Amino acid sequence: MTGWLFLHLTGALLSIGNFIVTAFWKIRADRKKNPTIIHNTVKNVMLADYVFTLPGTILILVSGLVMAVKAHLPMSGFNWLTLSLILFGITGALWLFLLIPLQRKMIQISAQLIENNQVEAEYKRVSFFWAVFGIIATVLPIGIMFIMLSKPW
Repeated sequence: MTGWLFLHLTGALLSIGNFIVTAFWKIRADRKKNPTIIHNTVKNVMLADYVFTLPGTILILVSGLVMAVKAHLPMSGFNWLTLSLILFGITGALWLFLLIPLQRKMIQISAQLIENNQVEAEYKRVSFFWAVFGIIATVLPIGIMFIMLSKPW
């Protein structure tokens, strides 16, 4: 079980760490208002999601399910585990259906910004929505960690 727990924690560290670090770098790039820096940063945010968030998410899911099965934890009814799985699913849906498309749009828009040499309203609008849903997609896993550690019921 220790090996699975290590993989589970490693996955959580990769995913949540990447959420926080990429947001930090994107905020810094946006504040510079340099279209080239912004474009390179949003491309690297997307890359970091594929390099860190995706493998971390897979590690969390596989190791968590293996540990739950081995521990004979109930996967039905409403308990700390099912709530965590629901929140994990919501986080995944936010990432897959909102954040990734918004990142693609930011990459597309920022490439055009380089030609115009300015940060336009469309980029700011898409970036705002990325920030809002990104905060939600970061807070949810932190809540999941709390539920997983405290197992309140």
